[in-house]
Amino acid sequence: MPRVVSIFFPDLPTDRIRRADPAIPVEEAIAVISKSGSKRWVSAADAAARNAGVHLGMPAAKAQALFQGLRMIDADAAADAAALERITMWALSQYSPIVAVDPPDGIVMDTEGADHLQGGEEWMLTSIANRFRAKGLTTRVAIADTWGAAHACARAINRETVVVRSGETIRAVERLPISLLRLPEKIVSDLRTLGFRTIGELSATPRAPLALRFGPEVGRRLDQMFGRVCEPIDPIRSPELVGVSRSFAEPIGAAETIDKYVGRLVVQLVAELQRKGLGVRRTDLIVEKVDGTRQAIRAGTAKPVRDVAWLTKLFRDRTEKIEPGFGIEKLTLVAVMSEPLEEKQTASSLVDDEDADITPLIDVFGNRGQRVYRVAPVASDVPERSVQRIAAVGEEVTEGWVHHWRRPVRLFARPDPIEAIALLPDHPPASITWRGKRHRVKRADGPERVFGEWWRRDSELEAVRDYFVVENEIGERYWIFRSGDGIDPETGPHKWFMHGIFG
Repeated sequence: MPRVVSIFFPDLPTDRIRRADPAIPVEEAIAVISKSGSKRWVSAADAAARNAGVHLGMPAAKAQALFQGLRMIDADAAADAAALERITMWALSQYSPIVAVDPPDGIVMDTEGADHLQGGEEWMLTSIANRFRAKGLTTRVAIADTWGAAHACARAINRETVVVRSGETIRAVERLPISLLRLPEKIVSDLRTLGFRTIGELSATPRAPLALRFGPEVGRRLDQMFGRVCEPIDPIRSPELVGVSRSFAEPIGAAETIDKYVGRLVVQLVAELQRKGLGVRRTDLIVEKVDGTRQAIRAGTAKPVRDVAWLTKLFRDRTEKIEPGFGIEKLTLVAVMSEPLEEKQTASSLVDDEDADITPLIDVFGNRGQRVYRVAPVASDVPERSVQRIAAVGEEVTEGWVHHWRRPVRLFARPDPIEAIALLPDHPPASITWRGKRHRVKRADGPERVFGEWWRRDSELEAVRDYFVVENEIGERYWIFRSGDGIDPETGPHKWFMHGIFG
């Protein structure tokens, strides 16, 4: 069953202002002021302003009197809408083929089949929140079975991430206020006048009287929230995106027919890309069904391509996941990420040089959900900082390591604590105990001293590590270190750690 993610930006106007003007001090409070005629009120406030007592709807004059250092900026709904659209387009390229604006302060996306790529739903939501926070945007992220439930939980529950388990929609939303049903304000006001406060109270009321007084909107929103009526997400599209589509007078559903038309769409898309001098990196196939639902398949490549046969194979390897239901009425193929691609001569001599291109293999693994990357050197003496992950296909890295000491084949992401018996300060251990097993040290080399990077953190100003290569009785060699110089406790606690294993 598809799962829906709602991303709510509670401070979108103030976050946009700070991103547009980095010179604004972090400690300075911001309030956004809306006006209608002579009336002026606070329509948005950042955390600093809220902590000072400023709240939404407060008259602007009162807010200014309450907090003398408050920076007041006129609201710009058009700029906020444009910022939200840019965020949505970015999310489209990063997370899911089906992403849409959820105005005025959120986006919504169908993440069917995407959560396993991120390590599960909880990890996926945490990753989404962290990436937006790194961009200076405050978020609340919720996932549920329906758009309505995810939308309501993201705005009602004061946590950064909310996971509503499949089948638990009613329990999650029954106590939430009716204002989160996405009904017109007039209807919400009238319902409150009649005594309705929560979604649970409203859903337990007979439909006929509600429909007679308010029309079908109340029932429709309740049915959408509880999954009784489908609410398809119309994915955002930009005029700059290259796309082709095919509608069918009679719905299709056979796998062979789907593959045939996908192949034709690939040919049309490649022709359009060639006309514009582009190659595609990420392509989405949007499947629109007779019942109004959509399904999407995404295929990515490590570098820009215009190869019809290869793109067709990538999609045909995955079209078996399409569930046609009562039939498919439209197929759309969109190049979500494209880059300039020049024509290249493939042969330049009578005997071609052998050039083993592993890009197709990288594409296959990437489309199966595997994270494919290369490891490149970084100028750092601290071992765990001396490497970085880079794109699997890209420019060759010319930078190299400058260490004269040997490094282990396997380096742990985090040093593992061990127990060691050693004379301080410069002698290697006579024995070590790692993961409950004792190793007698027969040979050792060191110490190699590594200093902390004081320009990164003040706590590393005096920190040092002394590394040793040790070999046990059966010839296994390990890379261990003592935190500290063995004399001054300010340089480290003098504890021992395992950091790597030699082949």
